[in-house]
Amino acid sequence: MAAVRLDNLRKVYASGNVGVDAASFAIADGELLVLVGPSGCGKTTLLRMIAGLESITSGTLSIDGRVVNDVAPKDRDIAMVFQNYALYPHMTVAENLGFGLRLRGHKQADIDRRVAEAAKTLELESRLTSRPAALSGGQRQRVALGRALVRNPKVFLLDEPLSNLDAKLRLSMRVEIARLHRQLNATMIYVTHDQIEAMTLGQRIVVLDGGVVQQIDTPMHLYDRPANLFVAGFVGSPAMNLLHGTLAFDHGWSLVTAQGDITLGESLASATWAAWRDRPVVLGVRPEDLQPADTSRAVLHAQVEVVEPVGNEIFLYLRYGAQALVSRVSPRALPEAGSSVPLGLVNEKLHLFDAESGARIAG
Repeated sequence: MAAVRLDNLRKVYASGNVGVDAASFAIADGELLVLVGPSGCGKTTLLRMIAGLESITSGTLSIDGRVVNDVAPKDRDIAMVFQNYALYPHMTVAENLGFGLRLRGHKQADIDRRVAEAAKTLELESRLTSRPAALSGGQRQRVALGRALVRNPKVFLLDEPLSNLDAKLRLSMRVEIARLHRQLNATMIYVTHDQIEAMTLGQRIVVLDGGVVQQIDTPMHLYDRPANLFVAGFVGSPAMNLLHGTLAFDHGWSLVTAQGDITLGESLASATWAAWRDRPVVLGVRPEDLQPADTSRAVLHAQVEVVEPVGNEIFLYLRYGAQALVSRVSPRALPEAGSSVPLGLVNEKLHLFDAESGARIAG
């Protein structure tokens, strides 16, 4: 395995569109790093630059300490797993697994050994003589993983490999990829638009938007301390509630919004908050930190629009004036759609952002 390093990597297309802008970070040897963001954010372009399938406009890309900007894809010692599997339909599983090795001139005995090892690792031993049409979606994806695995590359690149699977298969394959990573201690770079995949798989996550890296951190640190409004709204399902208003202090802090004043209490009177008094801010509240409360402790009242029970928890989709809110609560007597619910905040879990720049201020 090997470390990968990006120094001010930039991709500008002939049209002038910037696909990736000054990306700088390192992937440690044996790390599973996830690139995540919405469609068009630059994550796949970045992965293809690492693979050598996209040219680099400027900056430096190193794999295992070697600058590879002008090195052909086949000479970078990487293996890529695609979204669409890209299996040869006329070949058996064993033939698909060993095809790349045959192209590279490996001896048949070596091919057979590597194919057998990969099939055992991925529990495909009983399907080696089957063709792709006879396999389930999960089995096809395991064959695609196995074809990369037999190469024993320095770096695995995975481009949205689970997008074509149904929800149950995606869950099982997430577990499979995590298990495989632990077993191989392999360097993996994984691209997805699904932030749940990113949170559950990545040891670290790179969040991108508009070709720009927004934040690089561990999953829970991204969740607990998002660097800006984009990360706050993107990471988390359901997304963080974002309330726009002016921060005020009069015998305690409050957020003055178009819908009304939201009392925040005196405990937040820190130097950081004080510097933003009477200035426009955005208050971030995770759904689990916006909870039904006794009327005496409520800081706002919202109307229930939709009640969504999912078994172990309930999502309440609410309307506070023109502001949509969501609350994550434990199973209990469900409020009715159309009813008004008093809500309280978990003050120590609040997030504060600059309304103009979107940057994190406090929390």
